[in-house]
Amino acid sequence: MTIEYEQLPKNDANYVPLSPVSFLHRTADIYPESESLIYNDIRFTWAQTRARCVKVASSLAQRGLGKNDTVSVFAHNTPEMYEAHFAVPMAGAVLNTINTRLDADTVAYIIDHAESKLFIVDRGLWPVLEQALSIATIEPEVILIDDEYADPSEKHTVPMVSSYDDLIEQGDPNYQWSLPEDEWQALSLNYTSGTTGRPKGVVYHHRGSYLMTMGTIASWNVPHMPRYLYSVPMFHCNGWGHAWTMAAKAATVVCMRAFEPRLFFQLLDKHEITHFGGAPIILNMLANAPSDQQRTFDRTIHAMTAGAPPPAAVLQSMNAFGFEVMHVYGLTESYGHILQAAPQLTWQDESLEAQAELKSRQGVRFAMTEAVDVINTDTEKAVPHDGETMGEIVIKGNTLMKGYLKNSVETDKAFQNGWFMSGDLAVIHPDGYIQVRDRAKDIIISGGENISSVEVENVLYKHPAVGEAAVVAMPDEKWGEVPCAFVELKPEEAASEQELIDFCAENMARFKKPKKVVFGALPKTATGKIQKTVLRAQTK
Repeated sequence: MTIEYEQLPKNDANYVPLSPVSFLHRTADIYPESESLIYNDIRFTWAQTRARCVKVASSLAQRGLGKNDTVSVFAHNTPEMYEAHFAVPMAGAVLNTINTRLDADTVAYIIDHAESKLFIVDRGLWPVLEQALSIATIEPEVILIDDEYADPSEKHTVPMVSSYDDLIEQGDPNYQWSLPEDEWQALSLNYTSGTTGRPKGVVYHHRGSYLMTMGTIASWNVPHMPRYLYSVPMFHCNGWGHAWTMAAKAATVVCMRAFEPRLFFQLLDKHEITHFGGAPIILNMLANAPSDQQRTFDRTIHAMTAGAPPPAAVLQSMNAFGFEVMHVYGLTESYGHILQAAPQLTWQDESLEAQAELKSRQGVRFAMTEAVDVINTDTEKAVPHDGETMGEIVIKGNTLMKGYLKNSVETDKAFQNGWFMSGDLAVIHPDGYIQVRDRAKDIIISGGENISSVEVENVLYKHPAVGEAAVVAMPDEKWGEVPCAFVELKPEEAASEQELIDFCAENMARFKKPKKVVFGALPKTATGKIQKTVLRAQTK
């Protein structure tokens, strides 16, 4: 006789939809008087943060906003932005955080594509929104964030609209919020950087963000009540999901309106910060900041970095500040990080330079990630663990997007044969650690040989005069294409083209060295990524 396990019921007691909103309420119940947010002279407790979020959620509901209604937020890392990560989903709506560096035309596109019902904007960003509204066909209600700590140049005159403070004052403190009926319900909408064409709308669900929180806590070993500096823009993958992660751990979150090295070091010191996140370009800015702005710490500060593969030289320089850096890998479509360069005890026996090289790899899967592999897309088989054979990173797990909003063609392209196709080329080392070599579109094929632009960039970063570097393919009559390096030197440093070419030849296979070096500022997207499409156009 077969035991019929399936007959045991799923009911309201043993099945509760997963949602990251739950973390706020647990922490506010248990640690109501603990500090939740610090922003300049503004300080809130977790009880106060919950009360403010409940009132904002109530005001949204009073306006008729609910399930699948989009609320766009165009703001910096201030308390209002943090609160939106709880208040909007508590009303059942979908949170759409918009990159503060976008132009008016792209913001207008997002308003129309997302069908924004309500738009919360920082006063400093009003000129961009004003122009966007003149282009968009949809007219959302506008709510103003009036930040008293904004630079005077950002205090633009805005037509009479409701303020964020009005949402709080008008909200019902006893509003009966509820969890989503289905944990697969849309939680947030994040747009890709759109370096080639219009950005795509990536839809997250409540379940995914809940599990991302738990996976981050486990894999980053986040302790109870950390002190977290929010230097990652909250518009980017919902600030890597750390808004919810830090609520789960009853953290004190220090908000940083805009990144600036001097202020960053000051905040680390003043608020005894234990954790922060930042893209490799942020680490690079810290490493290259004037010495009178830098500070070193005799305690360990845990940093998470994600984005383009960070140069090992930059990771090595972080040790001097007292930063323990964990390098992670992910995409907007995967809620952020899904791989980590998890350190092994044996690495401690290696030189600092060798340790930095090991930490610069993308690594192994996070606790909540079911599977990650590197496959040959022609054979659909995994590549050998030889550190040489390249293939495409593919991902499987619960922290993958629902899909691209209103774009079934791209959604179907992204999900194939039970995997999410990342578009990133990588190798797997004998120890099982994955290392990104390039984006599929960035690989350089010279005389039939594959050259990783990332590999050449990493060598360039080891030169003491190089601040930033990007390598792209340049047409060549003999070889088809060859590496061309675009380099931005550090302040008050000098290097010649031939010097850098020779340096590369001495530190890697000679056929991979750049054939040309162009000096100057590097073009970047609104998310701070170097625009290789622009650089490729220059080589032609």
